[in-house]
Amino acid sequence: MSDFSEELIRSKTEDDQEESCVFSGTGMYFPWLQKHIDAVATEGKKEKDFAQTTSACLGFIREALLKHRWQEAAGYMHSYLQVLEDSDSQKRLGAPEIIWKLGSEILFYHPKSNMETFNTFADRMKNMGVMNYLKISLQHALYLMHHGMLEEANRNLSRAETWRYGEKSSSQEVLINLIQAYKGLLQYYTWSKKKMELSNLDKDDYAYNTASRTMLNHSWKTSVNLGALIQTPGVWDPFVKSYVEMLEFCGDQDGAREVLNNYAYDEKFPSNPNAHVYLYNFLKREKAPREKLISVLKILYQIVPSHKLMLEFHRLLRKSEKEDHHKLGLEVLFGVLDFAGCTKNITAWKYLAKYLRQMLMGDHLAWVQEEWNSRKNWWPRFHFSSFWAKSDWQEDKPLACEKALVAGMLLGKGWS
Repeated sequence: MSDFSEELIRSKTEDDQEESCVFSGTGMYFPWLQKHIDAVATEGKKEKDFAQTTSACLGFIREALLKHRWQEAAGYMHSYLQVLEDSDSQKRLGAPEIIWKLGSEILFYHPKSNMETFNTFADRMKNMGVMNYLKISLQHALYLMHHGMLEEANRNLSRAETWRYGEKSSSQEVLINLIQAYKGLLQYYTWSKKKMELSNLDKDDYAYNTASRTMLNHSWKTSVNLGALIQTPGVWDPFVKSYVEMLEFCGDQDGAREVLNNYAYDEKFPSNPNAHVYLYNFLKREKAPREKLISVLKILYQIVPSHKLMLEFHRLLRKSEKEDHHKLGLEVLFGVLDFAGCTKNITAWKYLAKYLRQMLMGDHLAWVQEEWNSRKNWWPRFHFSSFWAKSDWQEDKPLACEKALVAGMLLGKGWS
């Protein structure tokens, strides 16, 4: 393959210079790019400005990446590496990150790429500017994880974890925390496998007690790596889930609850539906009161009204003794069926058909009218058109019957 990573450790060979290419005034060369370079010429003369030629080359790389032409992009990268010699200090300092992002993408998909090539490229790019070391180390570790090389990924993260360079390390505290957290995630993977093995042992067996103590110790070490990151505002779903699972295993229910409450309700963290899902599932495992479960799902409903937990939310509301909860239960069902992805959810239609009957028989016509008034202009065509009636009948007769029941109650007989 056109291994552009070698360009970082060698100068142009004579063979390179003998290829059909174009040189700029700064020595930048474009193999096989004669027809493209003409596009940046001025009044028939080749453009000699370094900035314009590197910009043009970057454009060619971008086009090749968008069209998944990995070998072509690799060829262009030979030339783009000259940006490291740019006289503009800002561009020169920013170049390693651009080269890493482009190069890693190309090497990841290049048909002739291999692990050795990627590792060599990554190791060299880590040392091009101290501010790139942590970021590239982390992305390199993720690449290794993707290829199942977990031990090598862990070694990479361990090396990066101890990286320091004067005062600059403080400005990358979040990255260091993230590296430690990914190391913790790898430890969690090992821990979870041991947990599975533990579940197959007899609790009265000596081996169970020994393995359990080992896992408790492992949990503590892993939680240290995960703990720092999840205190930093952000979306840390896999880390939070792993951390909470280990806290629960250690019997620290209060600690797990505190972590999940902070993740869901702390205003410093971005709005995240999963945070409320994790808290709800935890409270459900704890057999928390219905009111508490409802309060958590009510917030999730405001964020994602079509979430799969909304039908469970409806059931909780239906069982409540509060009338406002019963009214909200009707709103939730209509809200779920407002979304195209839920139109064939037969459970939602069954719940709505049953609940509408209860509402109408229970003297709550006003509640039904309130929900229907905002939908009567578009729900008939969205759900109850003749096209959908025929399609549903052919594909799923029980669904068609439930929808017909709802249509009859909302639209009345004789609607066409």
